[in-house]
Order: sequence, then structure tokens, then C-alpha cells
Amino acid sequence: MRHESTDITIIGAGPTGLYALFYAGMRGIRAQIIDALPQAGGQLQALYPEKFIFDVAGFPRVLAKDLVAGLEQQARQFGMPMHLNRTVTGLDEEDGQFVLRTTDGDFPTKAIVIAGGIGAFSPRRLPQAVAEPWYGRGIDDVVLDPSKYDGRKVLIIGGGDSAFDWAQQLRMRGCHVALAHRSDRFRAHQATVDDVLAAAAAGERTSVHTFHELHDLIVSEDGSRFTGAVLRDTKSKVTVAVECDAILPMLGFVSDIGALATWGLDVEKDEIRVTTRMEAGRPGIYAAGDITIYPGKLKLISVGFGEAAIAINQAVHWIYPEKKVNPGHSSNLAIFGQTAD
Repeated sequence: MRHESTDITIIGAGPTGLYALFYAGMRGIRAQIIDALPQAGGQLQALYPEKFIFDVAGFPRVLAKDLVAGLEQQARQFGMPMHLNRTVTGLDEEDGQFVLRTTDGDFPTKAIVIAGGIGAFSPRRLPQAVAEPWYGRGIDDVVLDPSKYDGRKVLIIGGGDSAFDWAQQLRMRGCHVALAHRSDRFRAHQATVDDVLAAAAAGERTSVHTFHELHDLIVSEDGSRFTGAVLRDTKSKVTVAVECDAILPMLGFVSDIGALATWGLDVEKDEIRVTTRMEAGRPGIYAAGDITIYPGKLKLISVGFGEAAIAINQAVHWIYPEKKVNPGHSSNLAIFGQTAD
């Protein structure tokens, strides 16, 4: 399948990519987003949608999912497409433009802005074979709707920020939460760890099983669901049964910049070294957000927004030299129904 040609294609639908799509629309050009995940928002939506963010300008604090919703609404006002759940597999040049190869066909485009964050990432799956048939049937490696677990008995497997964040948040939603981890060393924020451990000590709908891993599942007589899990002590090999009707493996993500590494860009350890114009080492290709590196780089959402604006403005000028790099003040732009000074 060959899609319609566009001016700019943005790779990545995280906060930087969403803002880049808006900015392209503000400049009055045709743009689109391609992202490997099934929903927009990148790490914000996939890893910590219920977590507050405090360092985005204009928000004293904002839930990650609410920031994503606002960015998506801002980006969609120009009616430009977001192609989600599609992986970029290659890049060619034909007839004076790029052609992005993806799992959903070819996307011709005049310029590219890479806003891929840490690259395409996917959750690490449980290594136990017994778990595999239950993915999507009680085992979820991404929490898209926390209300789905209200009042349920949830087993969380992992010892990082995501595991402890969800243990804390689901407990507050009335869930009974059991957290299992292979050791007693955690990679989560200490305040969150302390909160979860205190809840477990007080018997507040929480239990923590250190030095334990999944061993088996307890399945209902009709085989339609599981009612519990068997955990095994990694030292003594003794097993213990835990009641649960949902399992959340929080084992981290595997990230990879994939095909981007073969595009002739200035790549260094899965990061793209860019110029002050966000040029990525190949004419017509720009990058912004966490995937970029340069002297003094800060990996912050607020910085990504600024880099997105630079990348889009430079790409617009590269495609259409008659268009200035500087877009002018948004309050004066005709695209928003305003009259220029």
C-alpha cells in the first residue's frame, strides 16, 4: 500500500512528536505522525499515565495522561493523520522525496522529523511459558485504563518505578495488590517504595513478596480464567499461592532505534547527534526530543517542545525556501483567524 505524499512525516507520537504535528499545522503545511505503539503519548501514556508532572510550563501539575490528551487535541485541530501501531522498517529516496517503508505500506514525504524518544519500545514479557496464553486475558503489560482493575485482586511483578507506582495507585482505587520481585532491592523512587511497604506492613490491601517469581497459574475449572498465581521463592524454592484475577508484569521495556541506525544519520549509542538546527546528519531529516544529543542537552519534555519547533521550522524552510524559518507570533497568524500586525 502506498499512502498519499505529504510535506513532513514525524516519527514518534510522544509529547515532542505531538507538539511537532501541531507546529507543522500551524505553519500551514501537510504533516503526519507514524508511531509503533497503539496509542499516542509515548512513555507518558505507556509507562506512567497516572503520574503527576510538575515541570511543564503553564501547569502547576498535570497528570501524564491529561498532558497527552491536551497535546493530542492541540495536534488534531488541523485534521492531520496519526498512523499508530505501525513500525518503520526502512527508508528510500524516489523522485526527489523520501519514502518511509512501514508495516502498513509506504509513506512518501518531503522531509522527516524523528521524535522517537528512546526509540521504538516494547514491554518485556514474562519468561514463564505458563503466562504466554493469558496475555490479553488477564495479563496486561500496559495499563491503559486503571478503572479496569477497580476492586480486583492484582498481582504486580517487578521492582521498578512502574511496579511500585501502580501498586500505590491501584491500592488507592480499592484493589488488593500483591507485588512480587526477585530480590529485595528495588529500582523505584524511595518515597513510593516506603509507601507501599508501609501499606503492606499495616495490612492495607497490599502484600509484598521479595525473592519470589511467578511459577504457575491457578486456573478455573472451565479454563476460562485464572483465580490465582503460584509464586516460588528464588532461594528456598518453596511455593506460595496468591489470589489474583489480574497480573501486571512491570519488567521494563526493550528499546531500539531499529532501521534508523542504517539511514546515514549521525548516530551515537542509539542517540542522534544534531546541529543547532536539529539537523540529523542527512539533508531533509531532523530530530527532536530524547533521541537527540548535543553539548548541554537536557532530556526534558519542555526542552523537547522547543526542539520540535526548531526542527519543524527548519524543515519548512528546507522544503519551501520562500517560507521564512521564523514563523512569527502565533497571536498574529491568519491560520488562527487573526490579522497580522
